Amino acid sequence: MTVASHIQELRRKHENLSSIVEKAERTPGADHLKVADLKKQKLKLKEEISRLAQ
Repeated sequence: MTVASHIQELRRKHENLSSIVEKAERTPGADHLKVADLKKQKLKLKEEISRLAQ
């Protein structure tokens, strides 16, 4: 796997997590700990994307 394809896959995962977080935040009674965990995963992906893109 090339670096570019790896970055593309990470971006796809980040977008997918964004959609999941948005849906969860709009759901009444959402598990706030789960949402926080998803946001942490998104941040880790974003940091890895930034690191690889340099």
